[in-house]
Amino acid sequence: MSAITPPGAASARSHALRRLGERYGLVLLLGAVCLFFSVLPASSPAFPTTANLQAVLGNIAVVSVLGIAAIFPLVGGHFDFSVAATSLVSSIACAALLSDHHVPLPVGVAGGLLAGLAVGVVNATLVAALRLNAFIVTIGTATLLPGVVQWYTGGVGITRDIAQPLRDLGSGTWLGLPRVIWPVAAVIAACWFVLGQTAVGRRLHAVGGNPSAARLVGISVTRMSFLAFVISGGLAGVAGVLLTARNGGGLVNSGVDLLFPALAAVFLGGTAIDPGRYNVLGTVVGALFVALSVSGLTLAGAADWVPDVFNGVALVVAVAISTLLARRRGQAGAENT
Repeated sequence: MSAITPPGAASARSHALRRLGERYGLVLLLGAVCLFFSVLPASSPAFPTTANLQAVLGNIAVVSVLGIAAIFPLVGGHFDFSVAATSLVSSIACAALLSDHHVPLPVGVAGGLLAGLAVGVVNATLVAALRLNAFIVTIGTATLLPGVVQWYTGGVGITRDIAQPLRDLGSGTWLGLPRVIWPVAAVIAACWFVLGQTAVGRRLHAVGGNPSAARLVGISVTRMSFLAFVISGGLAGVAGVLLTARNGGGLVNSGVDLLFPALAAVFLGGTAIDPGRYNVLGTVVGALFVALSVSGLTLAGAADWVPDVFNGVALVVAVAISTLLARRRGQAGAENT
């Protein structure tokens, strides 16, 4: 006689497979994209090369850090649309200190980081302390900061006397990978640990999930929201310093156009690794997916407007899927309580 699988076991197996598909579906899709552009005649000569991989990894360095910067407010229930503009200010601050004031490299880097932290503190004060709408505040900040940069620079980039070690960080390689990837890997590891393995991360998730319930268990919603925006500003400052390294200086329009690729990475990341939650590793996979797809489209000879359309579609689809997964996760949690 053939063994009969109990209905409960079949249901559990089906649920496990579905969860596995949700966790690693984006990774499989990333592999499929790489395979497709590797065999497509128009892109196959250049796409699977080491040079293209190095270029893609170098390009996603800043996007990945900006995406992770946006995660902290999102986990706490707020949007931060100013991360890209903050990185621009940090880049200009770093370049100006090095070029115009001839400070040592560590001081220039510290100045760039402090500029990002300052913007984060301003956002945190307006949103967490004064309880203003984060959507409006950060859009206002994102509009204001590029104007300040234009005023300060007169519309001219700052590229003179940028310290060579910083330039080397942005353009050199180490162990076959772009040097800029190594500090980004450290940022990824640190943020993954904070959000997933510490009390701060658990409290921030609790605030974003249900602020009222978080207050009832003694969590300060104001303090956690404030901290989220400060961390976001600090990480945007890191992205700004890396942007200076990549560009060899502070360019007045650089970085602002990275907001939507970064958000696409964040929301795509919310569909993978830990589905229904904004998470660091998923964001990195999302950044890779967007960058490799755009690289493949470009090498295949796609029109100039195609990458912008792809980024927009990816963002909309990612928001829809991550929202549905978050709702399913919430319903499952409610049923289990």
